[in-house]
Amino acid sequence: MRIAIDAMGGDFAPREIVKGAVEAARGLSGVEKLFLVGDETAIKSELSKYGKIPACIEIRHASEVVGMGDSPALALRRKKDSSIMRAVELVKDGEADAIYSAGSTGAAVGASMLRLRTMEKVDRPAIATVMPSIKGPFVLLDAGATPDCTPKMLAEFAIMGSIYAEHILNITNPRVGLMSIGEEDSKGSKSTKEAFQILEQTPLNFIGNVESHDMFEGKVDVVVCDGFVGNVVLKTAEGAAHAIIQWIKESFSASLVRKIGAGILKASGAFADLKKKTDSEAYGGAPLLGVKGICIIGHGSSSSFAVYNAIRVAGTAIEQKVNHLIEEKINQVFKDSE
Repeated sequence: MRIAIDAMGGDFAPREIVKGAVEAARGLSGVEKLFLVGDETAIKSELSKYGKIPACIEIRHASEVVGMGDSPALALRRKKDSSIMRAVELVKDGEADAIYSAGSTGAAVGASMLRLRTMEKVDRPAIATVMPSIKGPFVLLDAGATPDCTPKMLAEFAIMGSIYAEHILNITNPRVGLMSIGEEDSKGSKSTKEAFQILEQTPLNFIGNVESHDMFEGKVDVVVCDGFVGNVVLKTAEGAAHAIIQWIKESFSASLVRKIGAGILKASGAFADLKKKTDSEAYGGAPLLGVKGICIIGHGSSSSFAVYNAIRVAGTAIEQKVNHLIEEKINQVFKDSE
């Protein structure tokens, strides 16, 4: 696998990005090339901390960075030599098979659409976020790439998410649900009602409408919605999780007895087990599905652990030919569309 890495993207770049890349180069099999794209001096400074660097790591200099506060559209026009743009161009030019960035999501989506374009018969791409439920992970898409969707776009997302769940999460015949305000097919917006009718005609394992609580109860493997709803769901879930963790900490520190109990639970590994089940960094990042190239978007606060796993997931997507399978299935389902 050949991965172009935006070394300057993220809250802890380039430190955590470089560290994760070095760990991936040393720990993952099948790594042919890892391009660290960004300020050469800064990247070299970080690499100097790790002794002998694996031969598969190569620096590609980029003089500019798209910041989190920058307007993605303006930045992509004005910062032609940005690390995200140069990394995407490595995929476009065939030097790399995939890109990873923990920087501006808008810039990563914009650069990928501008340089790589969408697949045939794919109207818009979708960010597929892997989230935990009580029975295992599920895929939520779109998580923010396309706020306004047509019914056909939602059906495209369902196909893309189903293939990703099957080949990356190893879920056999994944159950696909359409996010709505009720399970009945008569409920929902005009767009979701029309999408429901399209999805019923596809070969997917479509189980109908689902509500938000169904996701975390493990009743569905792929949840489809527009990017506006998906991003709200994602941010709400993240906020709720942080609040619950804070409440638990406050509760366990309220008295000596509770502190002792917390110590016992910690020693037993209960907290570690809970963290493992809910740690989003284990999934590395969210793929931008529907573009001509593998694109993994990491959280801005990604650690080296998340970077390592993002590279691992990108490699699996390449190996499993996920993009080819998506194109094949979408062409099959929408073969009669113009």
